[in-house]
Amino acid sequence: MAPEPEPEPAPHRKRIGFLSFGHWQAVPGSRVRTAADALLQSIELAVAAEEIGIDGAYVRVHHFARQLASPFPLLAAMAARTSRIEVGTAVVDMRYENPLYTAEEAAATDLISGGRLQLGISRGSPEPALHGSEAFGFVPREGQTDADLAREHTRLLRAAIAGAVVARADPQMTGSTGALAIQPQSPGLPERIWWGSGTRRSARWTAEQGMNLMSSTLLSEDTGVPFGDLQAEQIAVYREAWRQAGWERQPRVSVSRSVIPITSSEDLLYFGSRQGEEDQVGYLEGVAARFGRTYTGEPDVLAGELARDAAVQAADTVLLTVPNQLGVDYNARLLETIAREMAPSFGWQPAGR
Repeated sequence: MAPEPEPEPAPHRKRIGFLSFGHWQAVPGSRVRTAADALLQSIELAVAAEEIGIDGAYVRVHHFARQLASPFPLLAAMAARTSRIEVGTAVVDMRYENPLYTAEEAAATDLISGGRLQLGISRGSPEPALHGSEAFGFVPREGQTDADLAREHTRLLRAAIAGAVVARADPQMTGSTGALAIQPQSPGLPERIWWGSGTRRSARWTAEQGMNLMSSTLLSEDTGVPFGDLQAEQIAVYREAWRQAGWERQPRVSVSRSVIPITSSEDLLYFGSRQGEEDQVGYLEGVAARFGRTYTGEPDVLAGELARDAAVQAADTVLLTVPNQLGVDYNARLLETIAREMAPSFGWQPAGR
């Protein structure tokens, strides 16, 4: 039996961040009962994560659900309370977005943060609303798919962020017929745009466009190999396409993992039954999909498992999904355990070491 190939190492310093879906619900046991709780606790968790040494605070964006939906005020507030940690989205569904307004909001947030915004965007995922983006006023043209609409919005968003002309001046107001770009502009933000990809094909497209890669929490293809190996294949396809495209800078790549170290009776109560879980395979929108497992167990055991995860090794950024409804203190303790006892096993060290 031939030995398995070693995963290609990440070209950047390994980073870890938390990823919150921002759920809230007034049910027994929830410490996040309202939308205000979800927003304010997200800010507090970013502050706590920076103190621990975590590199990033990311939020998932969903519409028509009791989850975080409007990321830019939240990320700007996180940035105003912190000084080092990256703030980002993973991801914004571009079907719903007015590209020029989003470009203004992103640039303003990036300036407030001092250039710390990591803007993750994508076509989006299945959602509660039927044709939800149409309620926002964005209807695909005849023959255009949802994916086409998202990519069209993305093209205009990226052009606006890069300073492209998107309007003509009104000579009655300005005395000229010159060209206008959106304001403000934030230098460096064009290189901090990521695309959330769920297939090898879309990963190749992401590289061709010159965007960083966010490998999805599920992949809408299944070749029978473990989720981490499937993601590693996707990352390899992306990096080869990036090389062929001739881009000069080194791209960044992230993967997401649900990691629950069992260190207390509370951990055992909430997550003990999930120990030993495997990847899940199912169908999503009629296509075979593979979902990554939740890593649950003793910290030293999980450290070894993560060190053997090919995609964790290949990526430069690992986003840790947090059970945000358990509150700031619980999640800060979880992140500290991962940072202290587990992340060094897959190559992470706090910034500055």
